[in-house]
Amino acid sequence: MSFTKDNSRFEDWLRMQCRVDEGALAHKHELMAESAFRFLRATYFRWARKIEALCPELAQAPRVLCVGDAHTENFGTWRDSEGRLVWGVNDFDEAAVMPYPFDLVRLMTSFRLAPKTTVKNREAADAILEGYRAGLRNPRPTLLDEQELWMRDHVGCSDEERRSFWDKIADCREVPADPGLLAGFAASFPDGEAKIFRYATRIAGGGSLGRPRFVVTARWRGGCIVREAKALTPSAWDWAHGESGGPNHFLDLARGSYRAPDPFLTVAGAFIFRRLAADSRKIELRDIDGAGLPARLLRAMGFDLGSIHAAHEGAADIPRHLDALPRDWLPAAAKTAAAQVEQEHAEWKSRR
Repeated sequence: MSFTKDNSRFEDWLRMQCRVDEGALAHKHELMAESAFRFLRATYFRWARKIEALCPELAQAPRVLCVGDAHTENFGTWRDSEGRLVWGVNDFDEAAVMPYPFDLVRLMTSFRLAPKTTVKNREAADAILEGYRAGLRNPRPTLLDEQELWMRDHVGCSDEERRSFWDKIADCREVPADPGLLAGFAASFPDGEAKIFRYATRIAGGGSLGRPRFVVTARWRGGCIVREAKALTPSAWDWAHGESGGPNHFLDLARGSYRAPDPFLTVAGAFIFRRLAADSRKIELRDIDGAGLPARLLRAMGFDLGSIHAAHEGAADIPRHLDALPRDWLPAAAKTAAAQVEQEHAEWKSRR
């Protein structure tokens, strides 16, 4: 099936899962034309449909609960219930049970398609796999006060970035409050004293564009706090495999055994609720190029994926399977997947 037909089928299915924001969906179509990297981020449903045919040698690997939409921009920081600064995967919308290598292949593919860095593809793959093996052996959350101390220099928030955060919140289009979401927002506040004074829609993300997303600003104890609600739908992996009636595993991964979870990240009804703040940051590869830092960051990404996989049934079989794979399996698989993404991106761009 062509990408265009598959895209239409997926969007028709999405309209049956939630009330689609058609303006955000149109914006997604524009972003998909900008670059192959943005196209990859926005089309996980297509990846889920094609990856087993592209990499059939990996399709029989041990299956665990995976992130699914693993890519270099799906990592960020939050504070756990002890106030510790934590870094790791912060979006589990596409969580599903699948062969474990596909999380690694997608992460490596996103690196190949991302803005160029000084790291070679082989070096990047080695860093991801080194981190992944370490995460399987010694799974834990990445605490920036205790482990990856070098990251702290890259997640600090300047005054300019704080102003930018509040400007972006103020730019969100104000809309009437959805009564069905108010209870979920109220439950996410620290106590009953928070008073919502602004309710708006927000356009953000890549693959989730089109799903309704709301943001509220409230006054609490002398300042403002912000919460977001984003529609939660079944994983596109399950859709691609004809199993879209099953439960979403978002919280199973977000609160996994080796996580230090964000206490404000929760699911209520058909929506994900989370805290937004200026100091909840992502680290982008393009922002830290040089001095070996991209490879170090890729290793940390691999480590977090290993820690996530280690918490789930089937993980004990991964090391032996990993050892039996050819030396260049990851860069080779990512090269194949990236070529498919680039081809379909070029077709989409030409049609636009």
